[in-house]
Amino acid sequence: MAVAIRMKRMGRKNREYYRICATDRRSPRDGRVIEELGTYDPHVPETDARCTLNGPRIDYWISVGAQPSDAVRVLIKKYGTNGTHLQQMEAARAKLSMPRIVPDPGEPAFVPTPKSEPAAEAPAAAPVAEAVAEAVAEPAAEAPAEEPKSE
Repeated sequence: MAVAIRMKRMGRKNREYYRICATDRRSPRDGRVIEELGTYDPHVPETDARCTLNGPRIDYWISVGAQPSDAVRVLIKKYGTNGTHLQQMEAARAKLSMPRIVPDPGEPAFVPTPKSEPAAEAPAAAPVAEAVAEAVAEPAAEAPAEEPKSE
């Protein structure tokens, strides 16, 4: 059986990510796989943090004759066991795992002031509100209970 190490497309439309898999060369791109060896997410903002690989398993599959695809070959060269970008990858992952620091916005540029009503109208409004509340409460207390009608 000819084994290939290639990417399997996952996710949804316009938000894809890939699993790096060892698979039979004759199987379809998103078909059955032998083993999953890592992931690649092109939407991660840090370029060097996009790829995760299981180095020892990739080395095993290459040693038994598996052929990586062109895109996977580049990722193995950069982020594999003896990759050229391992330090950058660790730094990028550490940066992504740190909490975000949001700067203090400071004082607002403009604060609107509410329009104040004249002092003479404010006390007059309070007795009116009390009178309305009393008028609503009185009819409920005086209403007699209705008797059921018999036919």
